[in-house]
Amino acid sequence: MQKQVTLNDSFTVKSKGLHSGKLITATFCPAPENYGYKMQRIDLEGCPVIDCLADKVVETTRGTVIAEGDIKISTIEHAMSALYASGIDNCRIELDGPEMPILDGSSLVFIQNIQRVGLKEQEAEKCFKTLDHEIVIDGEKGEHIVISPADKLTLDITIAFDSKMLASQSAQLDDIADFAEEIASARTFVFVRDIQPLFELGYIKGGDLDNAIVIYENQQSQERLDKLADEIGVPHIDATKLGYLNRRPLTWPNEMARHKLLDILGDLALVGRPLLAKVTAYKPGHTINNKVAREILKSEA
Repeated sequence: MQKQVTLNDSFTVKSKGLHSGKLITATFCPAPENYGYKMQRIDLEGCPVIDCLADKVVETTRGTVIAEGDIKISTIEHAMSALYASGIDNCRIELDGPEMPILDGSSLVFIQNIQRVGLKEQEAEKCFKTLDHEIVIDGEKGEHIVISPADKLTLDITIAFDSKMLASQSAQLDDIADFAEEIASARTFVFVRDIQPLFELGYIKGGDLDNAIVIYENQQSQERLDKLADEIGVPHIDATKLGYLNRRPLTWPNEMARHKLLDILGDLALVGRPLLAKVTAYKPGHTINNKVAREILKSEA
């Protein structure tokens, strides 16, 4: 019989939020048995708490957003994937802002801190989520996710974009224990062509070359690229040099696929219990990921 697990001690991380651009502090705290994952806005009157569950998700445009009434917390998926992959059942997260700190755009810092403070086994039995039938969900843009009954959690994902540099990639995770080494440091990514529209919609105010892989594949005028760089606060680059703009090179050739695996794991964490299933996904994204998690929540097994 496996027991529930929480953190052995608290830890704190701090950085700007990817979309708000605000400096945000998040403190991860041990929590009692059967508590699950909850986030608390300590910057607001009454310090409201939001359950980290799929049916609390209200937005999935450029990250997973949970809400309780008009109180929201954005970009929770990287933290969720780190907790979930570490086998943690119960954790309370205190935030002094409207989203999780983006850090380097991956789950690495969360994993490093979890490993540093360690885990504490609790008395209550761990409660797994199993399936008694296959779940198939299709999206509106060719997305396709199949969740099959299994005796452990495995993930196999493929991404595909209208891109010369990132047409198709795959990533797999056959043992959740390998997450820390194989998936956690995979960073989020964005195409230069998408930055301006996102910025105009109020997203990625905190985005920079240190917290996202930036893919530049369609040459723009130097003037236009300089203006975009000024708007998001990054150095000017040579508009004739296509490729990845980051100072830190790719960790793996398929880092983008690994990050999408990280994302779907974080979104499936919102099922609220450790999932035993085989996950096969084509073009996963937060919107279809949440549809899958909600469907799993409905399952009685």
